[in-house]
Amino acid sequence: MKLLLHACCGPCACYPTKVLSEQGVDFTLLYYNPNIHPYKEFKHRLSALRELSEKQDYRLIIDKTYPLEECMQGMLEEPVVRCAFCYRMRLRYSAKFAVDHGFTAFSTTLLYSPYQKHDLIVQAAEAAAEEFGVAFFYQDWRPHYQEGVDISLALGLYRQPYCGCVFSERDRYMEWKKPKTEPGDRLDPGRDAGDGRAENKPFVRITKNIIQLQKQDTILYK
Repeated sequence: MKLLLHACCGPCACYPTKVLSEQGVDFTLLYYNPNIHPYKEFKHRLSALRELSEKQDYRLIIDKTYPLEECMQGMLEEPVVRCAFCYRMRLRYSAKFAVDHGFTAFSTTLLYSPYQKHDLIVQAAEAAAEEFGVAFFYQDWRPHYQEGVDISLALGLYRQPYCGCVFSERDRYMEWKKPKTEPGDRLDPGRDAGDGRAENKPFVRITKNIIQLQKQDTILYK
């Protein structure tokens, strides 16, 4: 199996990559997260994933596409829960990228966090797998969340204080807008680790193991 592993950030990638390495899986990390706001936070998370990849000698593909307006519109128009847009957009991109670049399966580090909507992630991934004709590699890494946290702390990786989108940033910091709850009533999202392209070249190499993709004009989200 040649696996493309979408990674939302460095800390969330720590445990899944450790296990996949131990299992002998041939994997490559993919950073594609245009839902993360503001842009400074987007860069922090990318830097942490770069750091992990360099320290552990992982292959990493980077797409810095950042269509702010499309992301905001997509989340605002999502009929049930805005997270569905974020999951669907990134997993459709990952599935299509896997097919276009010779990977036999794809997965995501979103499956590691107990603070994400796990069933919704699986649903979006399975739909993307069917749409693009590629296997979805599923593993539930949530029971080992603390082990991943310990790895990220030992490596000194930046750990983000909120899920990623501008709405989760608001929900994290505008505490005065939330109804008061007793300790233990809810999970703390702050603990979540939750193409100027050349003619025929889909990416350009930065180092031996890190690839910088050219920015896309649009995103796949519908």
